[in-house]
Amino acid sequence: MKVSKIRMGLVGGGEGAFIGVVHRMAAELDGLITLVCGAFSSSSDRSKRSGAEIYGLPADRCYGSFAEMIEQESQLAATERMDFVAVTTPNHVHYEVAKKALDAGFHVMCEKPLSFSVKEAQLLAQQVADSGQLFGLTHNYTGYPMIKEARELIRSGAIGTVRRISIEYIQGWLSTAEESTGENKQAEWRTDPSRSGAGGCIGDIGTHGENLAEYVTGQSVSALCADVSTFVKGRQLDDDVNVLLRFANGAKGVLSASQIAVGVENNLTLRVYGEMGGIEWQQMEPNTLIVRWPDRPYEVRRTGGTGLSSQAEDATRLPAGHPEGYLEAFALLYRNFAQAVQDRKNGSVQPSSAYDFPSVDDGLRGMKFIDAVVNSSSQGAVWVDLD
Repeated sequence: MKVSKIRMGLVGGGEGAFIGVVHRMAAELDGLITLVCGAFSSSSDRSKRSGAEIYGLPADRCYGSFAEMIEQESQLAATERMDFVAVTTPNHVHYEVAKKALDAGFHVMCEKPLSFSVKEAQLLAQQVADSGQLFGLTHNYTGYPMIKEARELIRSGAIGTVRRISIEYIQGWLSTAEESTGENKQAEWRTDPSRSGAGGCIGDIGTHGENLAEYVTGQSVSALCADVSTFVKGRQLDDDVNVLLRFANGAKGVLSASQIAVGVENNLTLRVYGEMGGIEWQQMEPNTLIVRWPDRPYEVRRTGGTGLSSQAEDATRLPAGHPEGYLEAFALLYRNFAQAVQDRKNGSVQPSSAYDFPSVDDGLRGMKFIDAVVNSSSQGAVWVDLD
């Protein structure tokens, strides 16, 4: 029996944007999802132009606003209208788009961080619970096969009780005042507190580190002590952050996030050390996982290699030696989300936790993390309980 593709509506991703096109490529990579409509800009003209020129959509499915898109799509036949909305706007728009989509009965996939504030995140989490709709969050680094392998190693007890967790996410693209040039739309909104929220660097990339650490180890951050800095003169939000972490199981950790490390591209690194072993992974070399032991040489595990967990194998698309990367990891979240949506259409109602993609609850934790980091630093780097 031929299964129809899941239909996606995209909000954001118009002229000058980065992540919207990535969402489209990732969503369609496995052939399970197709983009059918969108509202791509806060400007009606730019939105319709972007839909036609960037995404190749017919004029009647390129909407002037997300409110118009949700209203018009709701009136289409079930076989034609979008099944879910992908939200790829700046942070301050996330809540309103997601709320309207959920109210109209659509599932939602949303960029991180979840919202503009903790209050909005709490309202969304409650709305998702009340509506029963699916809600995914694109912490895409959880999609790498070697991250799955690392998670299963820790779950199996192979490295023993986790003692230390170190996360580093270092970039250099904001080492100068890019937001002041008038030529970098991404820099403009990511450093603007009226659009980004309370966190700059910590919200943009620090939340990826927090989420990845909790996903891989299964341990939640219970308390933190943060030192937040803004090095670029005139910038309104943080561009460098260092955080001491305490985890629920007693483990200790450090998270370092920076966007002013001159010349550094996208260096996300995770190191976890237990009583009997350790693991090390770098996003810029994502097909490699280092596993360290106290009594024998360290192992180099590779995507597509032999002896990996079934979870890592399920996340692998290509034979060993054929590099898989950012888009493939991103696409895995959409693949799992599409399966959840398809199951709903077939009458099988499973909770989001039955599928492997970040949820609205992960998004709420991320927003609480941002809030705790900002509060800790503003009080002189005091310890703050996350909850």
